[in-house]
Amino acid sequence: MKNSIYTFAFLLLILFSACSTLPPSDLQIGKWRGVFRYLGTEIPFNFSVEDDTAGNVKVLLTNADERFQLDSIRYERDSVVIPIDVYDALLIAKISKDSLRGYFRKNQSAKQGIPFTAARNQTFRFEESDSTSAIKSVGTWSVFIKGEKGQRYTVGKFHQTGTRVTGTFLATTGDYRYFEGIVKGDSLKVSAFSGSNPTLFKAKFSDSLHLEGAYISFNGTSKVVAVKNDTAKLPDPYKLTYLKKGFDKLEFSFPDLSGNKVSLSDSKYKGKVVIVTIQGSWCPNCLDEAAFLSPWYKENKKRGIEIIGLSFERKDNLAFAKQRVEKFIKRFDIQYDILFAGLSDKAEASKKLPALNAVLAFPTTIILDRSGKVWKIHTGFSGPATGVLYEEFIKEFNTDVDAALSEPYI
Repeated sequence: MKNSIYTFAFLLLILFSACSTLPPSDLQIGKWRGVFRYLGTEIPFNFSVEDDTAGNVKVLLTNADERFQLDSIRYERDSVVIPIDVYDALLIAKISKDSLRGYFRKNQSAKQGIPFTAARNQTFRFEESDSTSAIKSVGTWSVFIKGEKGQRYTVGKFHQTGTRVTGTFLATTGDYRYFEGIVKGDSLKVSAFSGSNPTLFKAKFSDSLHLEGAYISFNGTSKVVAVKNDTAKLPDPYKLTYLKKGFDKLEFSFPDLSGNKVSLSDSKYKGKVVIVTIQGSWCPNCLDEAAFLSPWYKENKKRGIEIIGLSFERKDNLAFAKQRVEKFIKRFDIQYDILFAGLSDKAEASKKLPALNAVLAFPTTIILDRSGKVWKIHTGFSGPATGVLYEEFIKEFNTDVDAALSEPYI
């Protein structure tokens, strides 16, 4: 009898262990609303789960007009893991019918993950207002963001339809990408999450021309003061980074992802217009630039053009950089050269490129003419979230490349 009891208990233990490691239910197709809870604040985001023609599940993070695709979804024990490979991050959560509970984690960050929940069949972002707000957030704003490290100036560009608001913030280093939210009464709330950093801007109107509030992100909370200003603008991005006196060329020698040294004096680049982009695989604006440059290069390389990406990464380690940059290359099908230039630090990048007055932003894009002389330098990147500014950049970029190509090779 005693042996029978032990046998029964052993069988129960095996059954319990097996059940505890059963795979979770599949992530359900449909539209989802998630909420991060961070610093005592809720930061909402939207995503959809879709099934492609091959039966693979993908997640699309939704911010205004952007759909940022995540794939390679997998299940581990009782959780679903959604990798955000290009940012070396992930969403991991337990599935309970039409809900998720988990956290967002950056693998290279010392900070703890940010907890979140999500529910299926919820399409709103913030709680909607039934009536159109009398206050309009549409237009251009001078925005002052005051944090622990001082104050930074940005330009807010917002569009409003009814109570729905979309837009972005422009800075000398590049735009803050796509935000989406609502105006409700005297309050404005917009949030963003495309895989890198959950962000919330919330503010109240003191009148139709003034806003005060907070900007909350993975880096903390900053006070915000904004003034409606239709003429607000940033410094000319073509005048911020320049060659030091006595220099007319750029020189460097960095390893490719196989460790082979590459420099501008290599025969591959002689007599060609070369576009050098100072970048990092971790950088959202660099992703926007790569999304533009990759197809542009395929279309234009036959004209005698090469592109070199100088990638500054989170670790000063070639093996680590190779892993990160290869994911970056795969996402955008990049066919131009990318070299590992060192640690992702502006001061270090400035030391590595001593001909420049400073490296102020990732990315910084440098156009060299066919003789290797620096033709033009653009600091930062205005991506598609900036609308007209993005279109203007593309037009000017093409004009500059055409002009550089027309210069004689000396």
